Amino acid sequence: MFWPMLAVALGFLGIAVLGVLGIKVFVEARRLSQEVARTARRIDRAAQDLERAATDLARTGEALR
Repeated sequence: MFWPMLAVALGFLGIAVLGVLGIKVFVEARRLSQEVARTARRIDRAAQDLERAATDLARTGEALR
């Protein structure tokens, strides 16, 4: 009777460990997605700034002609 109870306990422990690891993976994936979204917003702002600067530079170049 000892071995079946040990097997059940180890099985439960294994499932619990997998559950904890699954939660950790979920939390880290969510944190990574937030970081990717934050970086995408920064890249978008930089692209807008670059486009604005290029437009201003083009106007300045046209004014010099």
